[in-house]
Amino acid sequence: MSQGRSSAPEEEPAEPAVRIVDRRRVDPETGETRPDAPTPAASSNLKKDGGSADSNQVAELTADLQRITAEYANYRKRVERDRESMKEQQIAQIATRLLPALDDIERAREHGDLTGAFATVADELLAALRALGLETYGAVNEPFDPNLHEALQVRNDVAASAPTVVEVVQPGYRIGERVIRPTRVVVAQPESSNEVQQESVVAPE
Repeated sequence: MSQGRSSAPEEEPAEPAVRIVDRRRVDPETGETRPDAPTPAASSNLKKDGGSADSNQVAELTADLQRITAEYANYRKRVERDRESMKEQQIAQIATRLLPALDDIERAREHGDLTGAFATVADELLAALRALGLETYGAVNEPFDPNLHEALQVRNDVAASAPTVVEVVQPGYRIGERVIRPTRVVVAQPESSNEVQQESVVAPE
């Protein structure tokens, strides 16, 4: 009878050892500071670096907000300016169509024919146009300005020191800086001057 071989029991795999990392700055046995522990200065630098990054981000966001605010303000100004320009243009178109009627009213006033109901209607029309910004301009003895006046006639005058309006033939009309029709005038200028020419001033559309 043969003896059976005894088999050795199989060894179970060892469990991984648990590693404990002591991150204390001071060694509890020796009382000395460990060389790999972060120093207070390093911790302070980390806090400072984090604070610096936050400050930079706040500064960038503030700059962006200021830029957007300025762009919006410029946009509002541009829209308001365009709106006023469009308003002036529309009023100018209406006033241009009414110029013949305004000239008739002015002639009637000069001849004393502006009376009764006609005078009432004329005054109401002129008041409405003035409320919209329409105004007449041009007067005797004012300096001649080719941007505002149309010289129908030029006279040499020894008494004139500069080109001057001596007669208003037809009043001019404007809205703000926009000339609807230049004032048509007679101009006196010094005899030695040829500054003034009898040309039409083209009113802007």
